[in-house]
Amino acid sequence: MSTGYARPMRTTLTLDDDVAMLLKKFSEEAGLTFRDAVNQSIRRGLVPQALREAVEIPQPRSMGRPTVDLTQALSLVESLDDESVSSRLRSSRDRS
Repeated sequence: MSTGYARPMRTTLTLDDDVAMLLKKFSEEAGLTFRDAVNQSIRRGLVPQALREAVEIPQPRSMGRPTVDLTQALSLVESLDDESVSSRLRSSRDRS
């Protein structure tokens, strides 16, 4: 779920058992996914207390199901990139 910042970064995170249990409990109580509970907790921890009280921390919101089939998006991007590279090579060859 995106918050409007940069695109999400996928990473592997190793949590201590007690932290994982706290996050699981928090996610269940707040009705959040585990991922959202982790992100929200990290945001809260990184924002200084004074700012937390003065500024509302943006919360992720669901944008619903996609209306466009993105299963072939990477293939499309790769083919467009290939065409762009090919046309640049062609145009540089024409100039020679």
